[in-house]
Formats: sequence, C-alpha cells, structure tokens
Amino acid sequence: MRRERLKRELGLLQVTMLGVGASIGVGVFVLLGQAAAMAGPSVIVGLILSGVVNLLSILSFCELGAALPEVGGEHVYVSRAFGGLLGFITGWFEWMSEMFYAVLMAIGAAVMISSVLSPYIPFLTGHVNLLAALLVMLFTFVNIKGTKETGKTAVVLAVMLLSTLAIYIASGWITGFRPNAFDPFMPHGLFATMQATVFLFVVYLGAEDIVIAQGEVREPEKNIPRAIIINTMILIFVYTIIAYTTIGLVPCEELGTASMPLALAAQRTFLGQAGWLLIAIAGIVAALSSLNTAVMAQSRAIYSMSWEGYLPRFLSKIHGRHKTPYMAVLLSSFFTLLLTVSGALDFAAYASSFGFLVGYFLTNLSLIRLRKKEPYLERPFKVPFYPLTPLVGMGTIVLLIFFIQPPVLVLGAELGLLALLVYYILLMGHQRLRIATSGISLGAGLTSVFSAFLVNLDILQPALPVFIPEELLTYGLTVFGMVLIFLGIVNFVKTS
Repeated sequence: MRRERLKRELGLLQVTMLGVGASIGVGVFVLLGQAAAMAGPSVIVGLILSGVVNLLSILSFCELGAALPEVGGEHVYVSRAFGGLLGFITGWFEWMSEMFYAVLMAIGAAVMISSVLSPYIPFLTGHVNLLAALLVMLFTFVNIKGTKETGKTAVVLAVMLLSTLAIYIASGWITGFRPNAFDPFMPHGLFATMQATVFLFVVYLGAEDIVIAQGEVREPEKNIPRAIIINTMILIFVYTIIAYTTIGLVPCEELGTASMPLALAAQRTFLGQAGWLLIAIAGIVAALSSLNTAVMAQSRAIYSMSWEGYLPRFLSKIHGRHKTPYMAVLLSSFFTLLLTVSGALDFAAYASSFGFLVGYFLTNLSLIRLRKKEPYLERPFKVPFYPLTPLVGMGTIVLLIFFIQPPVLVLGAELGLLALLVYYILLMGHQRLRIATSGISLGAGLTSVFSAFLVNLDILQPALPVFIPEELLTYGLTVFGMVLIFLGIVNFVKTS
C-alpha cells in the first residue's frame, strides 16, 4: 500500500499557538492556589524556575525537531537513537499521555460549561460526561476536516484565552493590591519554594505537541525551534503576571482553600461577579484549546507508529480531500470517548503526567545518543552548553519522580508492560501468535487469581479508574483468571 505524507500547512504563528493552547489548560486555574498556600508569594519564583527547568528539556526538542522534521515527535527521536522497541514504547506513552490529557480537558471544559449554563439549562447538571463526549466529537470533526482548520482553531482559541487573561490582569491592577501582599515573600522557606517549583511543572507541558505535528509545519528546521522557545517564553511571562496579580488580590492561605482560586481573585476586582464569569470563560477556552491540540497530537503519534510499521497500516491512511490521518484521528478519539464517558478524571491525570515525563526523559537521552551516534547529522539548531543542558534536564525529571504518588508509578509500569505485549504481538506470525496467546492467557489467568488472593489479604490495592468494592473485585479477578486459564489450555491444545 502506498504511504501518503501529510500536507505542510502550519506556519510559525499557528504552530506556536498550538503549543500555547496545549499548555494553558485548566491546570493553572486550579493548581496556582495550592502552590501559593505551599510557598507563599515566592510561588512567583517557583513558576519562573519551573519554566526554566522545562526549557532545559524543551531545548532538546528544538534540536531534534529541526534535525528530524518528521511527524511523531519523541517516538521518531528515540527510534532513531535506540531502535524500534524503545521507540515504540515512547510512542505508546506519547499516545497514552495525549489521550488522557484530552480526557482531562474535555471533562474540565464540560464541568465549567455546566457551572455557567446549568441555571439556564438544568439538563447539563447531571450530564457532564455526555457534554464532554460531545466536545470530543466536535474536535474530532475539526481535526479530520483539515490541519489548516486545526491551526486556525488553535490561533483563535489561544488569542481568546490570552485576551481574557489580559482583562483579568488589568482589572486586578486597576483595582489595586492588598497592603503588604508580598510580605513576607518566602514565609515557608526555600524548600517550600522548590516544592512549588516541582508541583507547577505540569502547567508548562504542551510544547512537545509542536514537534509531534512537525510533519505538517512549513520550514520546520526554522519554525520548530522558534515556536518552542517563543511558546515557553510566553508561558513564563503569562504565568508570572497571573500569579503576581492573584496573590496581590487574595491572601495565599485563602487561595489554597479555593476550588477556583483565579475566579475568587477575579471577584475581588471591580468586576465582581462578572469577574468570576470571565475566569470561567477563560477556563473553558483554555480547556477547549488544549483539547483541540491533544486530539491532533495523539492521532499524529498513532500515524507515526503506523507509518513505520509498528501499528496496522490502515492507521496511516490520509484523507483524499482533507489530507489528514483520519483513521488515526477516529481511533484515538474512540478511546478518548470511552474514557470521557467513564468520568475517570483522576486516572486520566495520573496517566497523562507519567507519560509526559517519560517522553521528556527519553528525548534528552536520545539527544546525547544521537550526538555520538550521528555526529554528522545536519543540525540547524544546537542545544547550548551541551552536554550539561540535557543532563540537567534529565536530572530534574528524576527529581520529579520523588514527588510522584505511588499509584502513578504503578500505572506507568502497567502501561509499559501493555506496550511490550502489543509490540511483540504485532511482530509475530499467526501460528506463533496463537502459541503466545495461550501462554499469555495462562500467565494472565494465574496472575489474576494470585492478585485476587492478595486483594483479599489487603496486601494489594490496585490503581483503578473507578471504585470497586473489595469483595466484588476479589470475585471478579478470580472468575476472570479461571476463564483465562481455561481459554489458554483450550487454545494450546488446538494449536498442538
């Protein structure tokens, strides 16, 4: 089957706004309050430091994105540096993180839309997940229709978001700040400020979506590094001014107890209740902008792996008229819809964060590997202060691991094992696949029965997207395990 290439339709402005739209999600609207309570006014320093730390890893994306301007992002870099297996696992985590991030944004946008419109449309109150699913379908259509439309949508949403935040900032400055709002500046010490730095790292995630779409960017060797650096600088500036304004209006302790700290601060301006509505609109626009980019990014990760033969070829089909990978968009959106309807918000947050960190670490590692493996590769942009910059970037990611909750690490291991399973299944022939399936069924069945035993003894507490009573979970694992063991034996006998 002839493999078709994507059309390069994104300019510097569009691809930069894709990154801005992906980064300024609902996180900054809710995480800032907790970070302010943690560190006090010095959270402003934490935001700047977090942006600088993010930039250390983002510079690796700049060099590799300019040198290897192909669709797929981290997957392409790691495959080139370390080969197929690690490249596939990276692409898998890339897809998973973007898919779960899309779920987060869809549900977040639906919750805020419901809070604004439910007084007028009561039906929305109990149907947030349905609304979230409709939003996913809307942006699936946008992404199938064309990359140019996706880019235009990203520009419109990002401009709306930045304009709304500018109104909020201006209203705060016109209203005036509290006396001694920033005194003491570091009430809880330097350690608390560093904790806030790590905590806020997630609000800068999104710039890697620029390189995922680089196969559709005009003059990628120039526009990719420029877009990534401009995107990061915009985020550092915007986040710093937002934090300064918010702390100037509301005490840090009070922000820490607010579910929507920016909305609380907006109410303290001369805008009053209109300020709350303004921030709600900004949060909705932020979530929709991130959802738009996440739907695009996850489909490109699937397209890239299909293009290289790691996933079925039909997933790299290009739409005849719109020139978009419509099959990859449909598949990724299907799984996004399933998770969105389930309402598994915490589960999505865990998976998304871990996947992004895996991609950042392996991209830095790939930069070092390719500098040695392919010293003559043309590099229009080079990371400054090599190898210190990628090494420090990797070190900061390792540091973040110490602040990750254990369920996240368990989930990451589970996703990694699933990626290995899919990789080897796709490389097997029919006969070997049946034999392997028998072994997998037997192994999974025994594991399931053993897990039921551990759950019954309160030794194992699995990370699940929804709560399941212990007795029901034990019974379900036991029955599931017995069924798998039976099917494994039957399949093995037939194969023999």
